[in-house]
Amino acid sequence: SLFFITVCTADGFRYYMVAECEFNSSKLNDIEYTLSYYYNKLEFIRFSSSVGKYVGYTEVGIKNAESWNNGQEVIASRGAKESYCLNNVGNEVEAALTKSGECV
Repeated sequence: SLFFITVCTADGFRYYMVAECEFNSSKLNDIEYTLSYYYNKLEFIRFSSSVGKYVGYTEVGIKNAESWNNGQEVIASRGAKESYCLNNVGNEVEAALTKSGECV
């Protein structure tokens, strides 16, 4: 898995995003891309490449999902599996295969 986290804080409240690429191989069909948004440890909205759209989990998340699913956000997120994950996953798989035969 590849994890990328962005954190912002203001007045003690924490807002962060987690982008994740789960994979079994470097083939595009074996990759799952998720982008989750959190506020104070509560996930309020998520994009999943297998679902193909944003899903809200709170009142604010549901409103954002409705808006983002009708805008450029969903188009960009749908392309992230290929543009973001595929290249990075290929690098990770190659690195893992190269190191798998080495003794530590």
